[in-house]
This record gives sequence, C-alpha cells and structure tokens, in this order.
Amino acid sequence: MSDIKKSNAKFGPAGNSDSFYQEGHSATVEMPKWISARGLDCFEYSFGRGVRMGADGAKAIRAEAERYGIQLSVHMPYFINLAAEDEEKKKKNLGYFIDSLKVAEALGAKRAVFHPGSASGGNRGEILERACGFFKEIIAALDEMNLMNVTLCPETMGKINQLGDLDEVIALCNVDERIWPTIDFGHLHCRGLGAIKSKQDYADILDRLENGIGTERSRTMHVHFSRIEYTKGGEKMHHTFADTQYGPEFMPLAELVAERDYSPVFICESKGTMAEDAKAMKDMYFSAAKALLK
Repeated sequence: MSDIKKSNAKFGPAGNSDSFYQEGHSATVEMPKWISARGLDCFEYSFGRGVRMGADGAKAIRAEAERYGIQLSVHMPYFINLAAEDEEKKKKNLGYFIDSLKVAEALGAKRAVFHPGSASGGNRGEILERACGFFKEIIAALDEMNLMNVTLCPETMGKINQLGDLDEVIALCNVDERIWPTIDFGHLHCRGLGAIKSKQDYADILDRLENGIGTERSRTMHVHFSRIEYTKGGEKMHHTFADTQYGPEFMPLAELVAERDYSPVFICESKGTMAEDAKAMKDMYFSAAKALLK
C-alpha cells in the first residue's frame, strides 16, 4: 500500500447515534451533514420493521447524502425468510424485496442487506438448498422488473438456529455473481460462541471467503461490526466499544484489511454509539495502514 489516502474503505453507522438526537436533531435528512462533520462517509438506513419511507423523503435524504459524499445502504425487513415454503409466504417475501429496492433506488443506496431466514425445522443442508432456489427465483423476478440495480447482500447471522453461517452466505452469494456478502463479524463471533479471539481467526474467515466467492467480492465486502453478548444459542445483545468485556476486537481486523488492501464498507452497529464507534474503527484502520508504511 503505497498511499493510504487511496483507500476506498468507508466507515459509518447503522442508524443515528443517541448523540444525534441529544444535540437537537430529529430527522434522518439531517444525518449526512452530521456524520460527514465527524469524518464518516457512509450510512445504513433500516427498513427492518417495514418499508415506510415515501418518495419525497427518500429524495431529500439522497440529495443531502450526495451533497456531503455519504454512501448509503439499506437494511431490508427482518421478516425475510428465503427458506419459506408456503406460496403465500413466498409471495410476501418477494414483496419485501420489491418494496425495499424501489425505495433504495430512490435513496440512491448502493447496497441492500438482508437476513437469509430460519434454519430450524429440518435438515440444514436441505433448507439451504431450498433458500438458494427461492433466492434464484427472486433475482429472476427482480430482473424482470429492472430492480437489480442495488446490490443485494445476504448477512451472516448471530443465532445458531438462523440461516447465515459463513458457508451459507457464501452459497447464497454464489447463486448470482452480482450478490455481495455482508460479513457481520460480531455475529460470527457469537454463533461460534466466542469464535474470534485472534488475528488468525479473522484471517481464517477472510481466506474462506476469498476461496468461496473470489478476491473482488471479498475485498469490497459489506461489513457489520459491533461488540455483541452471546448465550449458548448465539447472539443476545449489541453493546458499545466501551463494553470491553464483550468481543470481538476490531484492531486485528483493521490490520488485516490494511495488509490485504481491502476496501470494504464498514457499518457499525454499536448500541447507541454507532457513529462514535464507527469513527474509532476508521481511526484504527488508518493507524494500521500508516504502520505498514514505516
């Protein structure tokens, strides 16, 4: 890495920090200016409980994001379940994709993150195969409607009974070369019951990802990161960077990303301090990158 200023890695929050509201802000349209002033360059808007944003609101946020150079992504509804078998439920799932992507396009969002669904109630391999088949059908339908302009990003999940371990996300990405992964390292840490303890643990994940989907999609992956508490079932609760009793640690990942010259989009999902912790992540990354130049 000859010049760290050339890095295309981006850092930002998922949603608005508590401090955003404590400082008197109330509308997300105010967010781009606010996070830009804090040295951040991306933001993830959640449709988790449903798509409720109108066209005018989307256009207003897009204009401000473009003005301040903030790259937007969206998180699609939590209700998505690619393992659905009932035809009515499958129809609803397709609707979640359609509704989300229409607004994501209006926002100018580059990526749309989604949870793959449930892995309970049957053979896990068969459930994954069914999910991949349904996902292929969804992509074909979206293509017909010209709604594949926003990159779809299946996410690794934190609960063991959820579809979305690393290999399952790789399989979903391999349904179509236009699919990018969302690697939530906190989730992988939790579903592995404290699996990420060292830089080598991160390296193993990145190597498996590269072997599974190739270098380009790996180096430009979408990333979710936060410290997360877990139980025997996996993820329990997100915490802040100040809650150091919970893992994983970000610095070893920052070092690897710098060493491998990756350019991910890093979205911080800390509880209430997502913008502040995203800035801490960015500072750690640039510290690691500078160390390579010495």
